[in-house]
Amino acid sequence: MILVTGAAGFIGSNITHVLSKREANSVFAVDNLSRADKLGNIVDADIADYLDKEDFLERLQRGEFAGKFSAVLHQGACSNTMEQDGRYMMRNNYEYSIALFEFCQKENIPFIYASSAAVYGGGKVFKEARPHERPLNIYGYSKFLFDQYVRRFWANKGSKPAAQVVGLRYFNVYGPREVHKGTMASVPYHQYNEFLASGKVKLFGAYNGYEPGTQMRDFIHVDDVVSVNLFFLEHPEKSGIFNLGTGRAQPFNDIAVAVVNSLRPHDGPLTLSQIVEQGLLEYIPFPDKLKGKYQSFTQADISLLRETGYQQPFMDVNAGVTRYMEFLNKAAGR
Repeated sequence: MILVTGAAGFIGSNITHVLSKREANSVFAVDNLSRADKLGNIVDADIADYLDKEDFLERLQRGEFAGKFSAVLHQGACSNTMEQDGRYMMRNNYEYSIALFEFCQKENIPFIYASSAAVYGGGKVFKEARPHERPLNIYGYSKFLFDQYVRRFWANKGSKPAAQVVGLRYFNVYGPREVHKGTMASVPYHQYNEFLASGKVKLFGAYNGYEPGTQMRDFIHVDDVVSVNLFFLEHPEKSGIFNLGTGRAQPFNDIAVAVVNSLRPHDGPLTLSQIVEQGLLEYIPFPDKLKGKYQSFTQADISLLRETGYQQPFMDVNAGVTRYMEFLNKAAGR
């Protein structure tokens, strides 16, 4: 049985669905369902059991799960980059991860966990090395600090054998089952709702030397993220900390174009300039609360990931966002 934490969350629920389709009742799900709307993410997945996160941690510390799991996919975390309660963030992200890591080493089972591109902060080089890591917020710091914990473990372990440990630094993930994230959901999701409500989408205007809508991120569809997680699950001999993006930065304008062309009446795709001219895209002032805390450019260096043997292509924005819009339309019965 495979333990998935954050199993009702965005990435965790997508992993849970794929695993449960491969083998029903193969997932032991752990999450915090104080937000009951997350139930919709896993209600149609055949899981073996569920435990609240706090109850799970108490029982884990009492040693109740010895010999129960074959692997742990740790997706549970507070991912709100605007969270200001540092004590909560460190307990929820850092200390929780340590408890699971130590359990997996004791059990000698694979531990695959969610890190984040937030560890790089406002840097321009996105390579898995300490000189490039300088998080801008407490969320990024919680992820960075656990990566450092894992690195120290490997350094102290030396050549002694250890169970698989894989950290995946997610870049900008979007796709199905993120509704519960609210304001922290992806740009494609918000633009879907904006277009249905008003017939147009919105993006940030100029900031930090970037023209409106030209801030660039490495956007990756959640299906690709799940695929990489399962690749490592199937290759327990491979360990390391890896960037997980497409390796290609694209401007937010590309998302707007894909969303608009997916949702408007089909008489041929429009270019960006046509979309702007027709009032289908509105640029809004850059929020003061994000200034100094915003990554205007990210692009994963995925050379280490490719060196492990993962060679599947990643969807670009047009393909991935179009697929996502189709999912949202189907879910809404449109």
